[in-house]
Amino acid sequence: MQITIVGLGSSDYEQLPMGVYKKLKEAKKVFVRTMDHPVLAELQKEGLRFESFDEVYEKHDAFQPVYEEIVERLVEAAKDGQVVYAVPGHPLVAEQTVQMLIEAEKQGKVQISIEGGQSFLDAIFTALKIDPIEGFQLLDGTSFSIHDVNMRCHVLIAQVYDQFSASEVKLKLMEKYRDDYPVTVITGAGSSNEQLQTVPLYELDQTVELNNLTTVYVPPVKSDLDALKDWTTFRRIIATLRGPNGCPWDRKQTHESLKKYLIEEVHEFLAAVDEKDDFGMVEELGDILLQVFLHAQIGEDEGYFNLEEVLESISGKMIRRHPHVFGDISVKDADEVVLNWEEIKKKEKGKQEESLLKGEYRPGSSLQTSYNYQKKAASVGFDWPDAAGAIKKFEEEWQEFRNELEKGTNDTILDEFGDVLFTLVNIARFYKISPEEAMIHANEKFAKRFRFVEEQVRKSGKSFEDFTLEQLDEFWNEAKQLEKE
Repeated sequence: MQITIVGLGSSDYEQLPMGVYKKLKEAKKVFVRTMDHPVLAELQKEGLRFESFDEVYEKHDAFQPVYEEIVERLVEAAKDGQVVYAVPGHPLVAEQTVQMLIEAEKQGKVQISIEGGQSFLDAIFTALKIDPIEGFQLLDGTSFSIHDVNMRCHVLIAQVYDQFSASEVKLKLMEKYRDDYPVTVITGAGSSNEQLQTVPLYELDQTVELNNLTTVYVPPVKSDLDALKDWTTFRRIIATLRGPNGCPWDRKQTHESLKKYLIEEVHEFLAAVDEKDDFGMVEELGDILLQVFLHAQIGEDEGYFNLEEVLESISGKMIRRHPHVFGDISVKDADEVVLNWEEIKKKEKGKQEESLLKGEYRPGSSLQTSYNYQKKAASVGFDWPDAAGAIKKFEEEWQEFRNELEKGTNDTILDEFGDVLFTLVNIARFYKISPEEAMIHANEKFAKRFRFVEEQVRKSGKSFEDFTLEQLDEFWNEAKQLEKE
């Protein structure tokens, strides 16, 4: 059960390695993945015969089942004796069926040997006159993601063989590159029919002839303005701002000085969410990302941590705490996910000698601190069995507050009002309401309606003192009605 795999090279008959030529001439049975290669036509003139898998492509709508069937048929054919399998280019460059045969060999299904063949990469580098040591990527046009693309490398995209595949590649690239970014289409690299054509990206699937020997080349970006959608660009910008010749304001910032800005940006993002403002969310998420990158850059500048450690920490945590996604654990619903999360978190932190409430205080938000304290206490059973208990406790605290209003001191009134707020936070927790978010929403709603009242007063040419409370309340109700409409 032996399969010998040879490469037909990247171009025409003259470029076929002598060793491969002799192997093909001597072979009794030769399979080829496709007859769409210039070398095969010449070899047929010499009397060589091949069995092609071209018809397999017609049977399936996707490449994976095509490759699987080819490999199955090759392994089956090898049971009757040694066979030769010829593929375009070099067997180990962009040839999925060969990788699947290697895996079959590991499983003991067949023995393979790989012999020769010129990679199309050599011819591509020569045609484009580029040095791969500068950094390059080879991507499969049928399956790559734009997240895989490094915009600062030479990018080669193979398997762009028709208008449809070119259209798919174009749409993916346009997620990062500007629409008129120059790309070069290379067909038949290294052959006498070699063609290079440079077009703007948006024309990739319109004006260029494509076939099985086509590769798309995307040159590296030279300017940060051409790579604003690339993560490395933003990191370079932040490093420059914090660098010796950067911005005086950015250079003087510390983790402590930036705290208030992070809180402000999160609140502004929440406001954009409430307003269902997609463009606002994009802008505000960018502002939050700025704060994250600034803190990471400060950590790197001071030698304590860098962005890679931040990514490692959160990536590892997400994998560990989602065993139902990345492992073999099963869960029934979202509630069980939360229970698993807390259990895994406990195991990670080990036995805690300090208070459960340590680290839950939030200096920027008393509401959030209350929520955190109550959630931690509830995690060890110190909690009402249901929301009814929390509501009853609120009614009790509310009555105590009213009693203090009649006969208490400023200190006791303050104390009881604090208890009222604390029980309201507890009720919010039972109903999975963020008290901080609810308060932000209430403040924004008040500000919006009050601005309407101000506008009506201004339009009247009078001042607030000229209106009764009832009249101002009518403006308020009008603002509420406009919101509903």
